[in-house]
Amino acid sequence: MRKTVRATTPVALAAVAATLLTSIAAAAPAPGAPSVGDPYYPNAGNGGYDVSHYDIRLTYQPTTDVLSGTTTITATTTQELSRFNLDFGLRVSSVLVNNVAATFSANAAGDGELVVTPARPLAKGAPITVVVAYNDRPSTVKINGFTSWVKTPDGALAVNEPEISQWWYPANDHPTDKATFDVSVEVPDGVVALSNGNLVRTTKNRTGWTRWWWRSTQPQATYLTSLEIGKYEVNRQTTPEGKPFITAYGADLGDSLGAAKASIERTPEINEFLATRFGPYPFEAQGGVVTTGIGFALENQTRPVYGARGFIGGSNTSLVAHENAHQWFGDSVAVGRWSDIWLNEGFATYAQYLWSEHVGEGTAAELAQYVYDSRPAEDPFWQVLPGDPGADRQFDVAVYDRGAATAHALRALVGDDAFFQILKTWQATRKGGTGRIEDFTALAERLAPGRPVRHLLKIWLYTAGKPTVGPNGPILPTARAAAPVEPKSYKAIRAALDNHAHSHR
Repeated sequence: MRKTVRATTPVALAAVAATLLTSIAAAAPAPGAPSVGDPYYPNAGNGGYDVSHYDIRLTYQPTTDVLSGTTTITATTTQELSRFNLDFGLRVSSVLVNNVAATFSANAAGDGELVVTPARPLAKGAPITVVVAYNDRPSTVKINGFTSWVKTPDGALAVNEPEISQWWYPANDHPTDKATFDVSVEVPDGVVALSNGNLVRTTKNRTGWTRWWWRSTQPQATYLTSLEIGKYEVNRQTTPEGKPFITAYGADLGDSLGAAKASIERTPEINEFLATRFGPYPFEAQGGVVTTGIGFALENQTRPVYGARGFIGGSNTSLVAHENAHQWFGDSVAVGRWSDIWLNEGFATYAQYLWSEHVGEGTAAELAQYVYDSRPAEDPFWQVLPGDPGADRQFDVAVYDRGAATAHALRALVGDDAFFQILKTWQATRKGGTGRIEDFTALAERLAPGRPVRHLLKIWLYTAGKPTVGPNGPILPTARAAAPVEPKSYKAIRAALDNHAHSHR
């Protein structure tokens, strides 16, 4: 066959050149994204790498509020990187990337972004080690106009949601990038440093100081990693299953100490009950910390932190049930986006209903119906959408109460067997990871075929206004009470929810 040779036109040459330039540009290292794109918190998280472990080694002086030390991050790149961001606001003295000094800019715009440029670009899929050294007074540092670090008379608290890590360690601060943790903090003798997981040891390397070593071996979101420093009574026990059970009570709890202990010390019993509904407890340790330093409670992994105000009125196992239900819903299975907050708060609140029923203080059906009946249709409560409440209403009462009623409405629709199978399957298949409401909906549809699951969740989670049918389904007029009857446990549940949501950002 004879081959015909044609001259290449200038237009064709230009096209080839453009293609080559595009290919070269696409292959060139590029900056990692400065966030994960969560619409609720535009600066949260970062792109370009995935963290596997944080090693946080610090020294803290309570009298001056000076926090100093290093955080070592091991991660894997997910693209070719010319630079990358960490979420952090404190004053940084140096950054090493793979043992080589990197240039950096820390919190320059007051947005909590630490921008790191390594000496050499990083290949895609490469393991990297980042060491950040820092020294600052966290209570003086503002990110986006506020500080989450709480200075107390005898120490400090790093406890908040959705953001706290930027005030004490650099991180990829979004629930979608979980990691394991080693946290060791040196404090003056007589002062305690508490964190998550198991207490590995305490050591004394210099006169007058003690270092506390904590290890979390299961994947953990950054906002669930906490630090509580101060004067505490620390109790070390084991659960009936043999897991470490560590509790701590602030030295200044006063008259609330007895009520706090009567609540927190029952944590293993409460978790044993919750496991019958949600599946096996997902972590290596249990516990709780009670402090006067905050006015709310938070589900920090393995060791929730409770503000002392939660026990002013006496023992409060409902609050303990809520925070520990989060060990399943929110901790083991975290939100894929912060708009999925119903998966955390709706089911943690519903756990309070289940606990109430377990102890004979009002059934879940009664509690859900009371929430429905006691709120008239014109109440603004019904205008909040638990499935996407918006960042400014992320911790609105409706996310909790309407969210729990939604869970019960799903239970009434599919029946007990299917409902609890959905919850246990959700936990078993997504342990250590994340999930979105759409994922949960698809699972519920699969395990309850033929039921209008999607339609029900659309009404309860995404439709403004009071649903025309209550959480227990249609009720005959003859069965309706003249006025809603408040279940015995409702006030305690309501107080617990106020305590949980009180000071979230």
